[in-house]
Amino acid sequence: QVQLVESGGGLVQPGGSLRLSCAASGFTFTNYAIRWYRQAPGKERELVATITNTGSSTNYADSVKGRFTISRDYAKNTVYLQMNSLNPEDTAVYYCSLRMASRNYWGQGTQVTVSS
Repeated sequence: QVQLVESGGGLVQPGGSLRLSCAASGFTFTNYAIRWYRQAPGKERELVATITNTGSSTNYADSVKGRFTISRDYAKNTVYLQMNSLNPEDTAVYYCSLRMASRNYWGQGTQVTVSS
């Protein structure tokens, strides 16, 4: 079955960096785009970044453009989200997601807290 397992969240000071990982299994990794979303308390889930199945194209929300980088490692079936210059507005639970056969699959999420 499809599994997406996020890791790498934590508490970081403003201006700091974190790298999130999304370990994928149960499907053909090379066939699907993967997305990172985030959800802050009291807010709707927001699309943060997308990487195509080949990794040749990426897209970012305006709020993270220039600070976040999405990438994928085909040997490890893992998608990463490198987050730099973090600020308190980036505090949220971060989820990776896959859309397959008209269904969205989600991981359990990883908490990122940016605070001094």
